[in-house]
Amino acid sequence: MKQLIVFLWCVFFQQTAIATESLPEELIRNASNQVLSRIQSDPGKYQQDPAKLYALVDEIVLPHFDFGTMTDLALGRYKTKISTEQRRLITNEFRILLVRTYGKALLEYNDQKIIYLPIEGSLESGDVTVRTEIEQKGGFPIPLNYSLKQTGQGWKVYDISVDDISLVTNYRSSFSRQIRKNGIDGLIKTLRERNQDL
Repeated sequence: MKQLIVFLWCVFFQQTAIATESLPEELIRNASNQVLSRIQSDPGKYQQDPAKLYALVDEIVLPHFDFGTMTDLALGRYKTKISTEQRRLITNEFRILLVRTYGKALLEYNDQKIIYLPIEGSLESGDVTVRTEIEQKGGFPIPLNYSLKQTGQGWKVYDISVDDISLVTNYRSSFSRQIRKNGIDGLIKTLRERNQDL
C-alpha cells in the first residue's frame, strides 16, 4: 500500500503549477513540479522538518482538490446526518490527514515513467477521469486514475483510484465503521488523534 501511495502523489506532482482554467489532463500533467523540484533540491530539510513539507503541499497542491466533495463522498449516507460544524471539523481533519499521509510519500519519489491514456467522460459534462499508468521495473504497470469535476474555480480532483481502489471509497468504509462504533464526534476524535500521531 505504501508504494501505491507514493505513485498516487508522484503523478500529481509532475510539472509546474498552472492556472485553474487548465484542462484536466494538463492539470494532472503539469501541476506542482515546483513541489518535487524543491523537495529534491534539499530532501534532508523536508525529512528533518515535516511541517515544511506539509506547508509546501498545502500551498501548492491542495488548491486543486475539492475536499468538500471528497468529505461528502467519504461520509456517504451520513453526510445528511451531521451538523454544519461537524462537517467543517471532519473536512478539516480529513484534509490534514491526506496532507500528512501522502506528503511524506513525495520523499520517496523515484522518477517512475507515467503513461497518459485517453480520458473518460467529456469536458462538456464537467466530470472526467484522467487515466494514467505507472510503469514498474520488472512488473506490470499500475493504473492510477483521477476523477475531476468542473467548478467555478476550475477543474478539481474529487477522487483518486490506484489499481482500481478508490481513495474515497476506502475512507468511506473506515468512516462508516467509526461512526457506527463511536458516532460522528467519535470519528472527529479519531481523525484528530491520527493526525497528531502523524
